[in-house]
Amino acid sequence: MNRRAKQAGVAGAVLGVAAAGLAGAFAVERVLVRRSVNAPGDPHVNESFGDQPRDHEMTVTAADGTELHVEVVEPPAPTDTPTIVFVHGFALDMGTFYFQRQLLTERGDHRLVFYDQPGHGRSGRLEAGDYDIAALGVSLAAVLDAAVPDGHIILVGHSMGGMTIMAFAEQHPEWFGSRVTGVVLMSTSAGLIDKSKLGLPTVVARASAPFFPLWGGAARLGGGAIDRARAASSDLAWLLTRRYGFGEPRPSPSLVTFVERMNSGTPVETLTRYLHTLYKHNRFPALSALRGVPVLIIVGTRDYLTPVTHSEEIVRHLPEAELVKIDNSGHVVMLEKAEEVNAALLPFLDKIS
Repeated sequence: MNRRAKQAGVAGAVLGVAAAGLAGAFAVERVLVRRSVNAPGDPHVNESFGDQPRDHEMTVTAADGTELHVEVVEPPAPTDTPTIVFVHGFALDMGTFYFQRQLLTERGDHRLVFYDQPGHGRSGRLEAGDYDIAALGVSLAAVLDAAVPDGHIILVGHSMGGMTIMAFAEQHPEWFGSRVTGVVLMSTSAGLIDKSKLGLPTVVARASAPFFPLWGGAARLGGGAIDRARAASSDLAWLLTRRYGFGEPRPSPSLVTFVERMNSGTPVETLTRYLHTLYKHNRFPALSALRGVPVLIIVGTRDYLTPVTHSEEIVRHLPEAELVKIDNSGHVVMLEKAEEVNAALLPFLDKIS
């Protein structure tokens, strides 16, 4: 056998072993996921998560031309309470606030506004350029101008949604205390993202940070192929969602599936084009606009993406803010521990309304 044939044989053997290893890994993933999804005792197994109450929808065009999908829930009777505007996080959509939407709709004492961030959910993607937290503040301003042209406002932001509120505060500090009379920040950060490494192992995060712009370029060139690869490895995505989104060792499989569906529905181009701005996010000075405005901060004690220390650092800049730590909850605290979050949220809303 000549040398080239031997090399080909070795290469073939290596590829065969690698393929067998990948097939085995995916098989294990499938078993783990099926076992978890079919485990008894899931309290949310009968939740549809698709049908959410709304009275009307609108499309708001942001300053950069992005079309934003907005949904509004009106109270059954006129009220002078503040309108509550919900701003979701990275790789999610307005469904993030499913349980808060259900509860507040049933109470019927506030007008509620939800929207999908640019590149997420039913909102359009940017035509060009990288996504930027500052631009998200501008998008929030467009939603407020269109959907809440007058009256008081309570802003509720989760993760990147909290950062969006900070960017809006940086751009429009005059709104806080006049139009914006309350803020709720859930599982977010004002500027320590580079220290948490977005949940990645430290060595990997350090090595990958300089390549964030390259990832965005790769996604623009081959986003469709990468999206197809993501779909093929959906079981692995489910397991990662459970690991990094939740704090309980055995969270509701239905909730994990719901969150993973939002994650997988976000195009890879959107994901990569947000990474750099998330990594560089620093808006501690913007928090000064929130001083004198009631602020509630909620975080899960097992949040790996924006750990408790991030919320504590916000409180250091806003010492009058109320901090609520939800035991054994991960990053999607308002889904995983909806009852505990609502138990903190409702008194806060009642107090400032």
